[in-house]
Amino acid sequence: MSRRRLRIVAAVAVAAVVAVAGAGYLWWRHDDRTSFAWAVDHAPGGVQRLSWTDWAAVRTHEHAHLSARSSAAALRKFLDAAYDDDLSSTSALVTSAPVLQERFGFSPASADWELFSQSYQGAVVMLHLPSAADLDDVADHLRDLGYTEPRDADGVWLGGEDLLARISPSLSGELQYVALDADDSLVLTSDSAAYLKVAMDAVHDHAGTASGLGDVVANAGEPLSSAVYTGDYACGALAMAHAGAADRAQADQLLAAAGQANPYSAFAMSDEPDDTVRVAFQFDSDEVARTNADTRATLARGPAPGQGGTFGDRFRVVSVTAHGSLVVMELDPRPGASVLSDLSSGPVLFATC
Repeated sequence: MSRRRLRIVAAVAVAAVVAVAGAGYLWWRHDDRTSFAWAVDHAPGGVQRLSWTDWAAVRTHEHAHLSARSSAAALRKFLDAAYDDDLSSTSALVTSAPVLQERFGFSPASADWELFSQSYQGAVVMLHLPSAADLDDVADHLRDLGYTEPRDADGVWLGGEDLLARISPSLSGELQYVALDADDSLVLTSDSAAYLKVAMDAVHDHAGTASGLGDVVANAGEPLSSAVYTGDYACGALAMAHAGAADRAQADQLLAAAGQANPYSAFAMSDEPDDTVRVAFQFDSDEVARTNADTRATLARGPAPGQGGTFGDRFRVVSVTAHGSLVVMELDPRPGASVLSDLSSGPVLFATC
């Protein structure tokens, strides 16, 4: 089935399920934030990059009826479909998923959502499971696998590189250390035991630690997947400096013709439940946002130096509008186009410095 047909068929089903799923999340959120916003608010301080995957919504989108008891083959089939629809590129656990399903008691087959947080201090994966009872099963699996159990229930299960190698060579290094939070039904994993303790403290503090990202995250609503950057991180990741000389020269010409492009303090690109892609930029003021809405609307309809072809090959621009100090772009991907995985690391249109 084509992406276009999937968009039509899935929109109604996803809308209905999201309403049900949203109601189900209220029992643990205790507030009116989306699960995406809740997760970001409980990420460690100093995060530079956040990668979100709403596994429950992606399973619904792909009509995949999976559980913790599903086979690894069924999980692989689902992940292949999610990859084809560009809905799994933000996950840190895809390559590890079959082993997780068979041996750890959690995976994209059963997790509600995943948030991968990266900073200069470390990285951590946060997964929400359907209930605290699922964490008891995870703990049993960790014991059987050889992780060293902590003295405290919310302490760090110690694994390490050697243990992961014995379990499976396909496991991500982010699974070396594990922590379980029964209060919020969370599994947290990292390649650093020390940073995992920092991440657990952030969850317990409930302090809204990912400061400066709230507006672009709130604008995304409940996306299926999303890439969120601080302005500092985007300055390096989304820069024309990564392109060749000819592409940089073309980009300079495009920017000169399009108008002023200012740095932004936060960026989010999200796959939405209706199969559109939403991009939000946070600027210093309403005036700067209005200027950049015009500039980036022009760029979005032109060539894509550094990536090849044009942006029009990848998507149709539905709208580019300024909302206060935010610029919001609504994009309709072309059939087969991987807009999120392609452009969340691409230059020119999203360049910030």
